[in-house]
Amino acid sequence: MSVLSTLRDPRLRPVVSAGVTLGLSVGLFAVSFGVAAVAAGASTAQACAMSLLVFTGASQFSAVSVIAGGGSVGSALSGSLLLAARNGVYGLAMSSRLQGRLATRLIAAQLTIDESTAMSAAQDDPDAQRVAFWVTGVSLYVFWNLGTLIGALAGSAIDPKTFGLDAAVPAAFVAMLWPQLRTLRGRLAALLGAGICLVTIPFVPIGLPVLAAALAILVGVPMGDPALDAVHDGVTT
Repeated sequence: MSVLSTLRDPRLRPVVSAGVTLGLSVGLFAVSFGVAAVAAGASTAQACAMSLLVFTGASQFSAVSVIAGGGSVGSALSGSLLLAARNGVYGLAMSSRLQGRLATRLIAAQLTIDESTAMSAAQDDPDAQRVAFWVTGVSLYVFWNLGTLIGALAGSAIDPKTFGLDAAVPAAFVAMLWPQLRTLRGRLAALLGAGICLVTIPFVPIGLPVLAAALAILVGVPMGDPALDAVHDGVTT
C-alpha cells in the first residue's frame, strides 16, 4: 500500500491523523528532555544522539536524572535498561503484525515503543494496524528528535534554573505516573516504590534507590483469586 493510497483511503485517514497528532504532542514533551539533558551537563550533540539512538523517553529521562543527581554511568545505564525492557515485550507482540525484509524489521524495532504499539493494537483491521504503527512511530521519531534539538539549543542559550526548567525531569515522571494512579494496584505500587526509595536513599549510591523501587512491580502479580484481582484492577475516578 503506497503512501498516497493510504492518505486517500477514508478508513485510514483518522488513523493517520491520530498518529501524527500523537507524535506532535510527544515532540513537545521532548523539548523538556533537551533542556534537562543540557542542564545535566550534556552537549547539544550528546542530547540529540541519545534521542536518535535510544528513542525511549522514560529511559532517557531516567538516565539524565541519575547523572544530574551525581550518580554513576553504571547506575544510569541500569535504570534505563530496566525501563526499556518493556520494549522487548512490545517487539514480541508486534512481530506477527509487521512483516518484511530484515532492514524493514530493524527499522520497526527502533520505532517499537509504548505509543506506536498501543496505536497499532487499538486497530481491528490488519492494514490499519500496520498504518497506525508506521505513522505513529515515524511521527514520534521525527518530532521527538526535533523537540530534543529545540530543547537542547534553548538549554544551551539560557540558564534552566532561572525559568524553573531544571524541574523538567521530575515533572515528566509525574506526568507519566499520573495515569497509573487510577487503579488500586497502581496506587499501591507507587506508594511502595516511593517508600523503598526513601528508605534506601541514605544508604546506597545515587541511582540504585530507583532500581530497588522496581520491586514495587510485584504488586501487579496476580493473586490467583479472580475476585481479589478484579478489586485491585478496578479503575476509580
